[in-house]
Amino acid sequence: MEHKSIAPDAKKILVVDDNKVVLKAMYFSLTSQGYRVLMAETGSETITLLRKDRPDLILLDLDFPPDAGNIGGNLRDGFLIIDWARRMCDAEKIPVIIISSTDPARYKERAEAAGIMTFFHKPVDQHKLLGAIHAILGDAPVPA
Repeated sequence: MEHKSIAPDAKKILVVDDNKVVLKAMYFSLTSQGYRVLMAETGSETITLLRKDRPDLILLDLDFPPDAGNIGGNLRDGFLIIDWARRMCDAEKIPVIIISSTDPARYKERAEAAGIMTFFHKPVDQHKLLGAIHAILGDAPVPA
């Protein structure tokens, strides 16, 4: 699949999910809208990318397999990953959208307490997700 070249100053979105199919689908969807896409499968990869690339937005899954490479222990919970990132990477102002197969009612209070007001249940409606991303980043959708 061919995409327009991404502008050097394009907004960066970090997609954090342990599912390679989800990562690939998000990559194609977001690059088609002109975003630079960073991808992480683990908590430790997330921290590395946050320190190196400072994304404008994070799309975050909630459930991860054990991440033995993480210094602080196993970051298997997306809320722990974002809490760790905010403390270690000065990422408290980076907006986060949760995308998870977990029932949204189950984590609504935790999401609100973490300052995360936008969440999507998998499978994600790409049009609604892109609408939320454009609204949060304050940009216009790319015409199809």
